[in-house]
Amino acid sequence: MAGKKINSFGGLVYSTDPNFKPESVNEEEQETLLPAQQKIKVRLDKKHRAGKAVTLVEGFVGITSDMEELGKKLKTFCGTGGSVKDGEIIVQGDNRDKVIQWFLKNGYSGAKKIG
Repeated sequence: MAGKKINSFGGLVYSTDPNFKPESVNEEEQETLLPAQQKIKVRLDKKHRAGKAVTLVEGFVGITSDMEELGKKLKTFCGTGGSVKDGEIIVQGDNRDKVIQWFLKNGYSGAKKIG
């Protein structure tokens, strides 16, 4: 439990300043844009993945739960695994064409393939 308290202050353990107040990180999530307004980029990535290819979906603007739902739909459509982390949707394998096809079919007109 002590580890959670330390991490919540950015690693700060002790301060001698009587007026010290830890900086609060206020990262507000943006409201999810409509599909037609999203500017989504789909690219292939092999770096730091032991030579295995993954399809990265970047540029989604919205709350985390909507991004996770979108990732689940994409993985189901492609029939592969993957994850959602660090603001990216990762779909295993080279599924760029399938992902673009799904986006266009579902009204994401701003989706484009890079590379």
